[in-house]
Amino acid sequence: MIDSLTNASATLASFGNIPPLYFLAPVGGILALIMAKVFSSAVMKNSEGDEEMVRIAQAVREGAMAYLVRQYKVVAGVFVLLVAFLAGMVALNLQAPLTLIGVPIAGLLSGLCGWFGMKMATNASARTAFAAKNSLNDGLKVAFRSGAVMGLVVVGFALLDVSVWFVVLNSFTEFSL
Repeated sequence: MIDSLTNASATLASFGNIPPLYFLAPVGGILALIMAKVFSSAVMKNSEGDEEMVRIAQAVREGAMAYLVRQYKVVAGVFVLLVAFLAGMVALNLQAPLTLIGVPIAGLLSGLCGWFGMKMATNASARTAFAAKNSLNDGLKVAFRSGAVMGLVVVGFALLDVSVWFVVLNSFTEFSL
């Protein structure tokens, strides 16, 4: 068993020799993002309700987005300090140089997941309430689809990110599993 794992590691480290099942991860990531878009579109087709519900939903959206923008400004400042700290560690040969690429990419993808999740949650709240007035099934359908958007975005970005790093580390470096 150990010999087969060693042979697999050696095979993966050779340029261009990616195992066929590797492609399941990036394809899965792309499909997850496509389904997130499909669910998001389905949720957005639902009515937000009467004028009062629309007014309240708009106020909630504006407040949530203002909060998120403010939060992201603070997080961006802390993130710049973190990357500067990592750069210092790379300069001292205490950290791998690829960290200076991987950490900002992961931070960006994480921020995008949060943004898309907040947008969907604030767009879905009144739609879910209004759909639930018609039937429990309609309300649950809107709620579950809007919740699935965040999960699918996280999974999609994570699979694509890991897939790219797998190719980079196994094709262009001496890294082995």
